[in-house]
Amino acid sequence: MRFREDTEADQTRARSAVQAWRDEHPDGTPEEMLADLGPGFHKDYGPVLKALLFRADLDDAKVATGITISTGENR
Repeated sequence: MRFREDTEADQTRARSAVQAWRDEHPDGTPEEMLADLGPGFHKDYGPVLKALLFRADLDDAKVATGITISTGENR
């Protein structure tokens, strides 16, 4: 999948799917997430889904610990 083919709608759908998956599988691995969600997305979307899972976990850590993410962004 080329970057220019990726739409905001794709990203929003992926973000929502990954967050819902993480909520249901708090101890799940990225590989388990890809096995569950990957078939619903373009075959080359795996790295994007893994990145979104990483981001979701960072957000969860920030909420739990109150630590500001090193990028300084407020989410």
